[in-house]
Amino acid sequence: MSIAVYLLCAATSLTCAVMLFKSYLVNHTRLLLWSALCFLGFTVNNVLLFVDLVVVPSVDLTLWRHLSALFGLVLLLYGLIWDAR
Repeated sequence: MSIAVYLLCAATSLTCAVMLFKSYLVNHTRLLLWSALCFLGFTVNNVLLFVDLVVVPSVDLTLWRHLSALFGLVLLLYGLIWDAR
């Protein structure tokens, strides 16, 4: 059951990233770009979670998972603070 949840979370994050990026290409609103990049970081985080806990449970990828989520959040924070004009 947990495998399905991990894969669905990754698919949902990727779907959000793709939809936000498509909207950015139409509207050219930079906040949509930063949001799409944030969700891309969340997608990487969810894929690494699946790999860490299901594919190779003997390898600890916790640091890489946290770094990918932090990278996505930092991009969104940058977009919200400095690029929201």
